[in-house]
Amino acid sequence: MTAPSVAVAGHWDDAVVELRQYTLHPGTRDTLVGLFEREFVESQEAVGMHVIGQFHDLDRADRFVWLRGFASMRVRERALGAFYGGPVWQRHRDAANATMIDSDDVLLLRPVAAGSGFAAADPRPADTGAGMADGSLVAGICRLARPADQGFAAVFEARLAPLLARHGASLRARYMTEAAINTFPRLPVREGEQAFVWFAGFASDAARIGHLDALARDRQWRAALDDARATGLLAPPDWLQLRATPRSEQRR
Repeated sequence: MTAPSVAVAGHWDDAVVELRQYTLHPGTRDTLVGLFEREFVESQEAVGMHVIGQFHDLDRADRFVWLRGFASMRVRERALGAFYGGPVWQRHRDAANATMIDSDDVLLLRPVAAGSGFAAADPRPADTGAGMADGSLVAGICRLARPADQGFAAVFEARLAPLLARHGASLRARYMTEAAINTFPRLPVREGEQAFVWFAGFASDAARIGHLDALARDRQWRAALDDARATGLLAPPDWLQLRATPRSEQRR
């Protein structure tokens, strides 16, 4: 059995993270979420990966978003091989795949700095009776011309993060592209791209909506994005508005 990504000093050792966005056949998201939460959470963690969180995309009813972490690229290769070659996936893969139009929109990421990934959360709800989370998350995805640690990450911390906080965001995590070669090509990732991704939590829908509206009106925000083009920013951020599924570890 592959050694799992265990919590260390309150944080999971998720040195590598996949941000996975699945486009589903209309009307099948609840089917996939139910199957995922019954069969694919503990079974993945048993072979060495950490299911960080799974979410409904609030803008697209046919989109399922989730994150999983690994202690290293080597652990990732072994854990994925064990899971996708193992009995749980073999037993349920046809049902899962039947819900999916596309499962290849995957960013391979790493924390920008020590401690910038998601912190260990409260224990995951044991079953779907927990219901949907009260709050929500927003992910901002910035496409870059070069790695984030060549300028953009510093601009984010100095100028963008304070404005996010001013408009009510509670920053949860910051990631950048992991440059290592995908050693499990059976599962494609978006290669040849550079990205910076942050996650922010909100206690209510009103807070989330108000945050995005305030940013859209904020001249300082627009000016900071314009200035960030000098560090490789290619376009304004793409937004993911997310609500945790009943058994998601990260809930807001």
